[in-house]
Amino acid sequence: MGSNSGLGSNSMTAKKVCLFHCAEMKALAERIAAESDAIELRSITWRTFEDGFPNLFISNAHGIRGQHVAFLASFSSPGVIFEQLSVIYALPKLFVSSFTVVLPFFPTGTSERMEEEGDVATAFTLARILSNIPISKGGPTSLVVFDIHALQERFYFGDNVLPCFESAIPLLKNRLQQLPDSDNISIAFPDDGAWKRFHKQLQHFPMVHEEDVTKFALSWGNNFCVMFNQTAQNRLFAPKFGKVIKELYAIKEGDPRGRHVVIVDDLVQSGGTLIECQV
Repeated sequence: MGSNSGLGSNSMTAKKVCLFHCAEMKALAERIAAESDAIELRSITWRTFEDGFPNLFISNAHGIRGQHVAFLASFSSPGVIFEQLSVIYALPKLFVSSFTVVLPFFPTGTSERMEEEGDVATAFTLARILSNIPISKGGPTSLVVFDIHALQERFYFGDNVLPCFESAIPLLKNRLQQLPDSDNISIAFPDDGAWKRFHKQLQHFPMVHEEDVTKFALSWGNNFCVMFNQTAQNRLFAPKFGKVIKELYAIKEGDPRGRHVVIVDDLVQSGGTLIECQV
């Protein structure tokens, strides 16, 4: 009897996760909280002053002392990053036991390196900003990012944060394997970058590896114009000198005929690459 009482006491005193979220992630946060009694949804008042700058308020701030706190972020546009960073910097200072930031999409992921002097690697800039999140009572902030563009971006972050790179590829694999004709599925990678990033995780599926064969125009003056095709290996350099006419894709290896093809890219922005690959 005493043992049962002790178990009940432990379950009652178990700490919950207080989940905050930006305005854009409200629906997703509600779905997450509905999945577990251990997640308690908390609110933030997102307002602006007349000059457009944020006017923010964390509801019941005293109530999260000693609690595990998480913030579901979305850096979908530069205009929303500052207001969310203001909250992210404030929450660890409220004497919380631990702090976790979940950033499903790392928006500057494709700009992680320099091609020539003068290029600005904005992925490194954003990593430095996030690395300055204050340390909570429990230690450095955990930063959860899904399917970041390049795994080496882990080393862009400082010691104040612990980057945790997760992937949705296992969910994709499970979903594909549940389909009735899963034996007739092939995975298509639009370019070498996508293939290098994900082919090892999907290697038990037949693969279609495509190559970007892009047509460029170079012009000097009004009367001289040269047309040529450029392979994916040199594609990064061609736009520095010419204008992209149309992006073309050719199958480098694999055969998609008669199969269900799932296109997997390492990062999707406008979706143009996926459309061209499909065609």
